[in-house]
Amino acid sequence: MSALRPSRGWLRVAVPAAVVTVLLAGGGLAAVETETVSSYADGVLWALSLMTTVGFVGGIPHTAVGKLIAAGLMLFGFALLAMTTAAVASLFVSEVEAPADERERAFEDEVLRELRALNARLDALEDRRVAPQGREAGSGATAGSG
Repeated sequence: MSALRPSRGWLRVAVPAAVVTVLLAGGGLAAVETETVSSYADGVLWALSLMTTVGFVGGIPHTAVGKLIAAGLMLFGFALLAMTTAAVASLFVSEVEAPADERERAFEDEVLRELRALNARLDALEDRRVAPQGREAGSGATAGSG
């Protein structure tokens, strides 16, 4: 069951990527949306508000490139928010599931011990049964080859 839990290690990459995206998109919005975004700082504020799913600060983008940048920021921000929420929720779930996981591991260990014991018993039975037949087969093979 632990294989189904999402890893939280991706946050080390996603959060810095989000910061870089906001800074780059802020510059892009300042360059393309000159009617709505008056400076780089306003562009970063705009990008940050879109990334955090707050919405547009001021007006809406007027150019196609500005709309594409805004749509990308919204989608990336929504995905980042969803994955961060899932990572935080998985912390709580892992604490709740820890006793059940421990019981499951103990059960699996017991089953493996039982299977090994059964395998050893089967090997012993096969050794007892094969040993007399092996002698007979060996003597028959020697007589037939000569």
